Amino acid sequence: MTLQEQMKENMKAAMKERNMAAVTTYRGLMSAMTNAVVAEGKAPDTPVSDDMAMDVLTKESKKRKDAIKQFEDAGRPELAEDEKAELAIIEAYLPEMMSKEDIKVKAEAKIAELGDGANKGQVMGALMGELKGQADGNDVKEVVDELLG
Repeated sequence: MTLQEQMKENMKAAMKERNMAAVTTYRGLMSAMTNAVVAEGKAPDTPVSDDMAMDVLTKESKKRKDAIKQFEDAGRPELAEDEKAELAIIEAYLPEMMSKEDIKVKAEAKIAELGDGANKGQVMGALMGELKGQADGNDVKEVVDELLG
């Protein structure tokens, strides 16, 4: 069963439970996946590959994290709670992200591999290619900034 099919089944279950917050989240995810398919020039009813679904889920997760931060900064914790609930549903489909310590080990190895002349951009590009879907980009950036000052 693909991720898209699994989400559709979970949406049906949420509908039966009358969990409208979850239904709304799943509908938004389905819409984002359809938009991704259409953006590639395919028909809207084309099934979504698991790789594309992961890309969409990652983007949607990032959007929720940004919204949570903005709502909390604006003193609107009730709106942040709604976003946190949506984020929890999305994160259930995402793989566990690497810790900063694990990222640091990979970053140090990559810096050694690239040599002393490596700049932040080269290290970030190489690391993100290697850690795609395994590590949060912001965490990787923080570690690289810390290591290369």
